[in-house]
Amino acid sequence: MDVRQRQRRARPPAVGQAGAPRVLQAGDALPLPIRHTNLIFSALFAASLAYLMRRWREKIRSSTPLHVVDLTEILSIFGLVASLIYLLSFFGIAFVQSIVSSSDEDEDFLVGPPAAPAPAQCGILGGSDAVVPEKMPEEDEEIVASVVAGKVPSYVLETRLGDCRRAAGLRREAVRRITGRQIEGLPLDGFDYASILGQCCELPVGYVQLPVGIAGPLLLDGQRFYVPMATTEGCLVASTNRGCKAIAESGGATSVVLRDAMTRAPVARFPTARRAAELKAFLEDPANFDTLSVVFNRSSRFGRLQGVQCAMAGRNLYMRFSCSTGDAMGMNMISKGVQNVLDYLQDDFPDMDVISISGNFCSDKKPAAVNWIEGRGKSVVCEAVIKEEIVKKVLKTNVQSLVELNVIKNLAGSAVAGALGGFNAHASNIVTAIFIATGQDPAQNVESSQCITMLEAVNDGKDLHISVTMPSIEVGTVGGGTQLASQSACLDLLGVKGANRESPGSNARLLATVVAGGVLAGELSLLSALAAGQLVKSHMKYNRSSRDMCKAASLSS
Repeated sequence: MDVRQRQRRARPPAVGQAGAPRVLQAGDALPLPIRHTNLIFSALFAASLAYLMRRWREKIRSSTPLHVVDLTEILSIFGLVASLIYLLSFFGIAFVQSIVSSSDEDEDFLVGPPAAPAPAQCGILGGSDAVVPEKMPEEDEEIVASVVAGKVPSYVLETRLGDCRRAAGLRREAVRRITGRQIEGLPLDGFDYASILGQCCELPVGYVQLPVGIAGPLLLDGQRFYVPMATTEGCLVASTNRGCKAIAESGGATSVVLRDAMTRAPVARFPTARRAAELKAFLEDPANFDTLSVVFNRSSRFGRLQGVQCAMAGRNLYMRFSCSTGDAMGMNMISKGVQNVLDYLQDDFPDMDVISISGNFCSDKKPAAVNWIEGRGKSVVCEAVIKEEIVKKVLKTNVQSLVELNVIKNLAGSAVAGALGGFNAHASNIVTAIFIATGQDPAQNVESSQCITMLEAVNDGKDLHISVTMPSIEVGTVGGGTQLASQSACLDLLGVKGANRESPGSNARLLATVVAGGVLAGELSLLSALAAGQLVKSHMKYNRSSRDMCKAASLSS
């Protein structure tokens, strides 16, 4: 402890601090003895000053030296000084103490060059740059101690406190005490925790920051799109941007949505396989479709049953319902409709034992042939013809090399690997980056990234025809993470924010085509880099280089 710290600790508490004597404020009533004393000293001061002024005036007129004083004058001088000291000590003590206190504090904090003021932080552990308070409010301390001790479940903090930001801060402090880890670098402030309550994330203690890059313009179906991509992989945005440039300079790409249907497949068990087959026949009979549709559709304005496909495994029946879901991705919507149908079927099939609302025949967030063949979500094909001069000038390769590479790598190589829907170079890279930026479910990139990339030489072998066929792009523009501020801004950039009231579902379908168009650009650029032998060189340059990102222009030039 240095001298200044000892002095600061030894200093008596200033007026107004804990432990300091109370100073009477303006408007307070003075005790009677104090008022009498004040009057006596005030009168003494006035009388002494008046007598001395009169005597000094007489001495000046009579030319008597001022320093020659008699006993009466000595007593008057003494009374003047004493009354002045008393009045100053009574009325000026608070003012003098405040000046002394502020002066000392300035000395304490102005040692060395003055630092810039720190940004204000609210609450506890406000991110990596936050100043942790020495002591929390007593109420917060009790809550954190209860969470650490297991007396209060962490998940009830938002409900009990009614303040989502405060709940996240207290939960974070509890985690810090339990684990002994500071969670430095994970920010807490600057996020609307109320916006995720009950729909996006439970038990929050902060949020992860991801950079968002823009690839484009992507010229697709006559429109220009600037595609947001959230990623930490160097070269990805620059490479996709180069593909967008090649497509745009060749006249643009076109797309078509083949199907638009989300699926959910419950599984039910019967006493015998024969009973399971009876329900299968009932569900697949076209004569029963209208009845099933009425039951299914009553749970939503947008969910409309399109069909039911069944499969059996012994006495277990898997029923794959498909329906349109408007501009929502639609998992919750279709689940409610399926539950309506199951409740309805229970009357005619009382021996049906519903094992699960999802039997993996859907199939959600898993690579599955049923999605590859039948589709799930939006089934999209996107294509473009890249001119020969653009292949040479922008992509730095030639048509024949690209066609040959695609056959050997994407088609034959994927077959050798036993790929399921993975006949492409890196479709999941672009799908995941766009999904994260626009608030989609990142786990659904598993089936959404299923893609077959086709390259052919056209126009007498001079130009390149490229296409991507993606049967199960699962996206929405309402619900889930799409309503968060950052993700909503990215959707707005694409012109697909929220629901389309004039044509329900058209925003989600447009987003699916943009995803396919981004994949088309990414495939085109990466295959070109591979054909030209540039992949390793570019990744070594931009993934492990100095941070001069201006050099990335070589990928898009």
